[in-house]
Formats: sequence, C-alpha cells, structure tokens
Amino acid sequence: MSVSVARINPQSVELALLFQRHTADMHADTPPESIHMMDASELDVPEVHFFVMRDAGAPVAMGAFKVLEPGHAEIKSMHVLAEARGRGLSRRMLDHLLAEAHAQGIARLSLETGTQAMFLPARRLYEKAGFTECPPFADYRLDPMSVYMTKAL
Repeated sequence: MSVSVARINPQSVELALLFQRHTADMHADTPPESIHMMDASELDVPEVHFFVMRDAGAPVAMGAFKVLEPGHAEIKSMHVLAEARGRGLSRRMLDHLLAEAHAQGIARLSLETGTQAMFLPARRLYEKAGFTECPPFADYRLDPMSVYMTKAL
C-alpha cells in the first residue's frame, strides 16, 4: 500500500471530490443548524493544520486540526472516500493528526461529531483512540445532534 500523508492547501483543486463527498455526507442526515463543518476557504487559515492522505498519488482522505487556544485544538474535516474505507485509513489519518498536534505542543485535542447512525463508525474510531465524551467546548452548545469528545495528548 503506497499511502502517504502530507500537509497541503485545502483549496487545491485536486481536493474537489473529497470536499464534495464530505459536504454531501454532512448534509445527508443532519439539520443545517447542527452542521459544524468548515469549507476549504475556512480551513485555509494559519490556525488550521490541514492534511491529505494519498493512495498511489490520488487523494483519498483528509483531516485537520484547528488550534483553539494555546495547548488545545479541535479535529476538523476528517473524511475518507467511501471507496477507500475498510482499510484502516481513518485510523492512520487520526494517528497522523494526533502526532502532528502533539508535535505542535497541543496538550488536548477535542472534536464534535454527530449522534446519528452514520457517525457511529467515527465515534467508535475516536473511542478506540482514547477520546472520551465531554461537555461542549469552544463556541459549541448542547445539541441533540452532536457528541463532544476530548483526549489529553
């Protein structure tokens, strides 16, 4: 498997399919007021560290973390193309984000994900990686469509 992960500009045109699929998934089963995804332009800011995973050169996954305050960041835009799932790529991307955040001096990494069935694999992935549920953080508020999780690094 020739898989690599690298930092890249989220506005790169080669990422259009990843963003289209991610957006479609987020809107498939979630009311608009409960969608907290960031588009490519919102991810293209200094406080966001954005990464793309390639398989044989083709982008198949993305993930990012956004620094919220010194020592605390949030995972954003984790997505693996449906046709590339089932190969452990989500875990590889998550492990990469954890290592990069730690290298940047992040002591706590948090996230928001959905409560719907389609988000169950993501919640399980985060739980297996040591994330635990927590109250809303940053600007989030209690929302029956959201689960908040955190992990000390």
